Amino acid sequence: MKTRLQSLVIALTLIVAVSACKSFDQLLPNPNVAGEDKAVPPSLILPQIQFDMYNIGDGGPFSQVHRWNQFSISNNLYYGGQNQYNWTNTTTLYGVLKNVNQMDVQAVKSLGTAANAYSALAKFFRAYVFVWQANRVGDTPASQAGQGLTDLDPTYDTQKAVYARSLAMLDTANTVLSTLAGSTALPASITGDNYYGNDLTKWRKAINTFKLRVLISLSKRATDNADLNIPAQFAAIVNNPTKYPIMTSNADNLNFVFNSAYNTYPHTPNDANNQYQFEGAPYLSITTATQDPRTFVFATPAPAQITSGKNVSDFTAYVGADISKAIGDLYTEGASAGPTGKYSYTNDIRYYGSVAGPEPYIIMGYSEMNFNIAEAINRGWVSGASAESYYLKGINASLSFYGLTEGQTYTIGDQGGKILGTTTISISSFLSNAGVAYKGDNADGLEQILNQKYVAFHQNSGYEAFYNWRRTGLPKSFVATGGGISSNGKIPRRWQYPVDEQTYNTANYKAAVMSQFNGTDDLNMDTWLTK
Repeated sequence: MKTRLQSLVIALTLIVAVSACKSFDQLLPNPNVAGEDKAVPPSLILPQIQFDMYNIGDGGPFSQVHRWNQFSISNNLYYGGQNQYNWTNTTTLYGVLKNVNQMDVQAVKSLGTAANAYSALAKFFRAYVFVWQANRVGDTPASQAGQGLTDLDPTYDTQKAVYARSLAMLDTANTVLSTLAGSTALPASITGDNYYGNDLTKWRKAINTFKLRVLISLSKRATDNADLNIPAQFAAIVNNPTKYPIMTSNADNLNFVFNSAYNTYPHTPNDANNQYQFEGAPYLSITTATQDPRTFVFATPAPAQITSGKNVSDFTAYVGADISKAIGDLYTEGASAGPTGKYSYTNDIRYYGSVAGPEPYIIMGYSEMNFNIAEAINRGWVSGASAESYYLKGINASLSFYGLTEGQTYTIGDQGGKILGTTTISISSFLSNAGVAYKGDNADGLEQILNQKYVAFHQNSGYEAFYNWRRTGLPKSFVATGGGISSNGKIPRRWQYPVDEQTYNTANYKAAVMSQFNGTDDLNMDTWLTK
């Protein structure tokens, strides 16, 4: 018996010794990890890109982004978050860019051609990433970005060059998808699409609608950069829907849809944080002045107004909070004041009522597109079209998105969901209000368009509400100064460059800061886009 045990020990020792002598190349690879020479279906990469586009780049409803858009105002640092524009170094979407490039590579490898739908969408996503980044900082790596070890210190493209290149990529993406339309071959199809269910016609609409967003964001550079052909590019899309299909209803919205299993809504029935955030004054000052029924969608009546005897149907009972106030003062005047609280809360019944939420999150929508076209017509970029028509389409699309209809009975509650009464929705009264009836293709009409676009952006579309205010100064109700906003009492104009750029791409970073901001990565200086 002893001899057998000794023999067994010797045999096992020899096995271990032989195994230990094997090189890594001789060991069996992990079957769950794809090697560099393996093909990965692009359909497995696309959903991650789409999720990161929302999660990293957009923030979602009731996030910090929408406090900076002044739709929500916190009254408690711990539970409600901070209101200050305490910006420093920007985050980036360059991690998303790596996945976009890999999706493109794998699509070409598996489909055998660069003329495929995944590669066309990769052009859209690249343009989205570069515009997102340039919007925040100014000049940024683009033409040499995302090359990995091939280029560890990419040069900075000027902000103008980034926009020109991105617009060209969007045009190419639309052209490629148009060429593939009607084909039954695999290069003309995609799978794994969480946004449009693999519908490439809707993707073409989204690409061209995004191009309209980018072009209107360049309004301050439309006359002094003739080589970009900004008005002409915009008009070409509006005037040729066959070549450039755009969104035609809310069904075409680029939406992030919540569900009860994985991607739950930020507020749920188990969330008790409603008492720590108010509705913002910029939004409610516009909606209450025009008797806008969207007031009832988002806000509760201010407790003090109900205590004083006002009816829930009275628009003056809805009072927004001022972000320029110190957060302690907001708490004292509102949350801790109980029945004498001055400010309106978020509509608990609608926005805390389910795990999946009352509506999807719009990343880019039909309502915004109509306002962008209305603005372009107002500015004289598009002839033979009615700004008023698109302006009204934008308003009605927003009303429809929230399910509002003429004569509808709408239930009003307090910040805890207790029912206070009902009101009757009157869209006709709202549209006929003197503040809403379009005043013409002039400065007053432009202000109306941008006010209504701001209202339609409530809790959606990422930073677009802020970017529009930064570009135009509208709406005028947007609070721009005050101690509650920042340490110097004003809103920054940009973010600083990412820490990684400063650390690992130092020479190019310093050159970009010198050429734009006289050597100081200054939060309060305008970039080429907004000067």
